[in-house]
Amino acid sequence: MRIAVDAMGGDRAPEEVVAGALQSLETPGHDLVLVGQPEALRRCMEGRKYPPERVEVRPADGVIGMGESPSASLKRRDTSIALAVQLVRDGEAEAVVSAGNSGAFMAHATLRLATIEGVERPAIAIVVPALPGPRVLLDAGANASCKPEHLVQFAQMGAVYARDVLRIRNPRVALMSIGEEASKGSGLTKAAHRLLSELRDELNFVGNVEGDTVFADVADVIVCDGFTGNVFLKTAEGTAQAMVDGLRAALTSSLRARIGAFLVRGALTRFRQLFDYATYGGALLLGVNGICIVGHGRSDARAIKAAVSVARQAVQTRVVEEIAASCRALQAAPVLPAADAIEADASTVGG
Repeated sequence: MRIAVDAMGGDRAPEEVVAGALQSLETPGHDLVLVGQPEALRRCMEGRKYPPERVEVRPADGVIGMGESPSASLKRRDTSIALAVQLVRDGEAEAVVSAGNSGAFMAHATLRLATIEGVERPAIAIVVPALPGPRVLLDAGANASCKPEHLVQFAQMGAVYARDVLRIRNPRVALMSIGEEASKGSGLTKAAHRLLSELRDELNFVGNVEGDTVFADVADVIVCDGFTGNVFLKTAEGTAQAMVDGLRAALTSSLRARIGAFLVRGALTRFRQLFDYATYGGALLLGVNGICIVGHGRSDARAIKAAVSVARQAVQTRVVEEIAASCRALQAAPVLPAADAIEADASTVGG
């Protein structure tokens, strides 16, 4: 198995990206293709212990900036993102990892790899940490505007990911809304609820969930449009960081507090790791014909190593093939009610 890594993408590239990628080689079973500026990559590799026969450096002079527009990036074929994705398209790599410009990464992946038959929009699937166990939320930012049919496709793909990658048997699928009742929500969520209800048995649809119950043991797959999902993600990250900062301040405020912190340091470490994005590495871009892992822009070496692990697992569990099979099965099912007709009765928020 060969995994391509956009070594120039991310706030801490190339140093942290190269370090994390090389650390992933501690686990056998995959080789790396580091894509980027050769001299910069070789400087990052100097002094590090790794099996050289498992690493290839593929030259790419261009770098896509974090603020560059996706459409503009498509015109540049010499960039590390473009060439890393091209490796998957050409069959030279089974997966690609990038912590760079996520919009550009998704644009290149969609254009060069195309979407799976039956999937209109790819979606970013993130793993949400929770005490009952991890769950999948999608879309986390690929599609700010969606149709009800897109949310049904997200539910399909999320269920396959939860089942095959997170090893959750018969995952429960829920729709994020502003109330548990089917009558509440926007026109989009009401229409999507009707469509998902028609597939209750196939998708194990359990109804609506609100933002405050995402972390509870209610559902394993949370479906929403990309705007809602991205706002939820950033809010959750900010809240978790504020909690960690608040605990740190409180536990260092006095000698007694510092003694108490020392006594519970193990529990505090586990708490921090539970909500640390680096533990989960990256999000899988579901719906394209290839394994694409979207890393956090501020990914450090730990996060990159974890992202490569996510890529390995996605390849091994044949997620793309399983999603394609799920889409074919749904297309063969009885025709669903037209979402446009449903939306005529679901145009207002609330119920």
